Amino acid sequence: MIYLDHAATTPVAPEVLEAMLPYFTRVYANPSNVHRPSLEARRALDQARQGVAGHLGARQASEIVFTASGTEADNLAVLGLARAHREHGDHVVTTRIEHHAVLHACDQLEREGFRVTRLPVDEWGRVDPQAVLEACGPGTVLVSVMLANNEIGSLQPVAEIAELLRGRGILLHSDAVQAVGHIPVDVGQLGVDALSLSAHKFHGPKGVGALYLKTGIRVEPLLFGGGQERGLRSGTENVPGVVGLARALDLACAGREERAERLRTLRNRLVERVLGELPDAHLTGHPELRLPGTASFVFEGAEGESLLLQLDRKGICVSTGSACSNATLEPSHVLKALGLPLQRAHGSLRLTLGRENTVEEVDQAAQALVEAVRRLRSLAPRSRS
Repeated sequence: MIYLDHAATTPVAPEVLEAMLPYFTRVYANPSNVHRPSLEARRALDQARQGVAGHLGARQASEIVFTASGTEADNLAVLGLARAHREHGDHVVTTRIEHHAVLHACDQLEREGFRVTRLPVDEWGRVDPQAVLEACGPGTVLVSVMLANNEIGSLQPVAEIAELLRGRGILLHSDAVQAVGHIPVDVGQLGVDALSLSAHKFHGPKGVGALYLKTGIRVEPLLFGGGQERGLRSGTENVPGVVGLARALDLACAGREERAERLRTLRNRLVERVLGELPDAHLTGHPELRLPGTASFVFEGAEGESLLLQLDRKGICVSTGSACSNATLEPSHVLKALGLPLQRAHGSLRLTLGRENTVEEVDQAAQALVEAVRRLRSLAPRSRS
């Protein structure tokens, strides 16, 4: 099998699994109690929080809130921040290409009476920072702009947006689920008030994420119960998962630049091969300001779902756009936001590389993709414009 779907999820690293195992069996106590086994679990939780805070450039470990997923972290940020600051306004600004965890949370805010502005992006999938500023007004309480897009890999100018918003009393959240562990992410340099991440995107376990929340920022919790995570996320903490998240982030940040350069080289090799051999093939997203391992294409005259199935039969795992929305035959909202014609948007395919991939695998996948596109085009020549 050649796995080229790392933006959807990554395999748990052996070192991460090893770090987690004791907390399933030996150190299994509830970290909220005060006996010695519980205190040992609490120490593991505290150490993980400290480690994650350090990698993100947070000033205090208490600024890290552990959640059950990146989706929950996004929901807590968008819903929790907007609701907690409603006395200051009822307006939220975001972009049209955010993950559904943000967009659907904004839909919920609208049902509660908030006003939401969804900004367009350019042909590369990037929002104009000046447009973000101009969209804000006296009633704006929150701006949410992702750091890296999950489908096309484009990076957003979050630090520039933060600079423009500085001193205006508007909170800034960034969904960094695809970015953390793959590019440098420092909350101080970005200037954000809140930032979301998820362990399974960087070789950690599924079912655990985190939200950075700047000290002093109020947020309404989504879950109520025992008051864990400083009352911001009730529920017994997933100690094995949190330990795994922290260990995975340690590994991801060690040698990150060398690994990113290797992935960029592999990605460029893949892109050059595909675009060089297939007319009417287009790379989506910014050609340079993108995640190092992401290559996303649209092919005229070839359906993305059909390409996926043909590659799957050859043991090559890819996705059509975002894996979170593959169950629908509708073109992704991201490709729509880029202004792609409907027919072209249906021919989308996303290949995302990981640390295990080799030059040989990339070459084999490129050859299989080229052959699959040619085969589909030969079967439906009239579909090409």
